Amino acid sequence: MYIRRVAEKTLVDILAGSKVGIILGARQVGKTTLVEHVLRDRNALVLDFDVEIDRRRFLAAVALSPAEGLRTLGNPDVLVVDEAQRLADTPRIIKGWHDARLPVKMLLLGSSSLNLLDQAAESLTGRNDKLLLPPFLFEESLRAQEWYSEGYTADMLHEVFAASLQAFLMQLLAFGSYPEVVLATAKPHLLQNLSSDYLWKDVLQTGSVKSPDPIKRLLALLAHQVGSEVSTQELATQLQMARPTVERYLDLLEQTYVIFRLPAFSTNPRKEIARSKKIFFWDTGIRNALLHAFSTEELRPDIGPLWENWVIAEAAKRNLLQGCPSELFFWRSRAQSEVDLVVKTGEAVQAFEIKWQPRRIATRAFTAMYGVTVRSVTSRDFLTSGLIRTECRSR
Repeated sequence: MYIRRVAEKTLVDILAGSKVGIILGARQVGKTTLVEHVLRDRNALVLDFDVEIDRRRFLAAVALSPAEGLRTLGNPDVLVVDEAQRLADTPRIIKGWHDARLPVKMLLLGSSSLNLLDQAAESLTGRNDKLLLPPFLFEESLRAQEWYSEGYTADMLHEVFAASLQAFLMQLLAFGSYPEVVLATAKPHLLQNLSSDYLWKDVLQTGSVKSPDPIKRLLALLAHQVGSEVSTQELATQLQMARPTVERYLDLLEQTYVIFRLPAFSTNPRKEIARSKKIFFWDTGIRNALLHAFSTEELRPDIGPLWENWVIAEAAKRNLLQGCPSELFFWRSRAQSEVDLVVKTGEAVQAFEIKWQPRRIATRAFTAMYGVTVRSVTSRDFLTSGLIRTECRSR
């Protein structure tokens, strides 16, 4: 079952352009499925560099002149190289073919930015268009539900399907938004496989990490601390690791799209805490798999930080799909006033306090300092006000 993706338009635009397309994202987020769907009526060839025979076929072609090499591949209109980071010379080779003005559109897919972007930085500078694909957005996951129709408005959803919508939201918080997980019935089993197998493959293949165990222990700590400020020194002490090692592991996890960091917002360091960071998971299902915590009950003890992670990840995913036009922050003053999410787009600033249940929030300090009203994002707001795309869109 194919679920229509927001990224389709961007991919179509990339295909219509003259540059090499680079599509990045974690494993299993649907990069190959998206590309195959968009190219279903095109003469396209997909080579998967996780498959030895496909790598050999590509290397045999590049040993020839560009035109002759393309002919041996069947002269496709579109050449897709999946897991392109598996062959270090791929960007250099693709640059040569691109510069030869061959009549073929080329797409490079990678499940990690660790190598592909580094390899492409020099070879394909000025010659590439990028698409960063995250797990499903809320609206994409919603399309997979049998009771949902594209014609429903937010008001109709709330009036007719309030119970279904609430249960669905709890499913997303518990199991996350990886496409296969959203469509599956045995969600915990799939997530355990995803978090124990696919998650470590790119990190381990860099050669800089010999065993996944230290990173698993680090991620377990981060999973417990979602929504809190994170000190790398404290993490290093708890894990009995050197601080530079923890920093390196965090970089690897960020580059393989497992986590992302939210820096502190500040224009006045004397009154605000500017160097702190929070760490969130791109997918709450991965976070819960690390803790074996798959409850779909609203009274689960971690519902507050879990909801905060989910909402902020929704904003981050949409920002990623839009080419990152906004900067995302949290804010805390030295007097401990705080705002969960600050979105800066150019000179415009939006601010959000994220709570599962409605309650009074102390945000006057931020409003007084920046003249920005802090909006509340509760589960009720999300389900009753049509906020089903992102709380952080410009208005």
